[in-house]
Amino acid sequence: MKYENEAELRIESDHAEIICRAIGVEGKRSIPRTEVMVECNGNVMILKIMASDINALRAAINSYMRWINLAIDIMEMV
Repeated sequence: MKYENEAELRIESDHAEIICRAIGVEGKRSIPRTEVMVECNGNVMILKIMASDINALRAAINSYMRWINLAIDIMEMV
């Protein structure tokens, strides 16, 4: 599939490794018209989303940001 739209998000956190592992599970799931790569480099999580169209890119960004927020909220509760 050809991906013409791309976003790369870098999130700095003391818990980047934990978030990366939690979100990495979602990265293995298939989201229509997108491809996602999640990696960690020290305290920085890098989320790269490639999509065939802008609507798919927006939807994937929204989903991943919600999952990241959820992971942070859960860590704060523990």
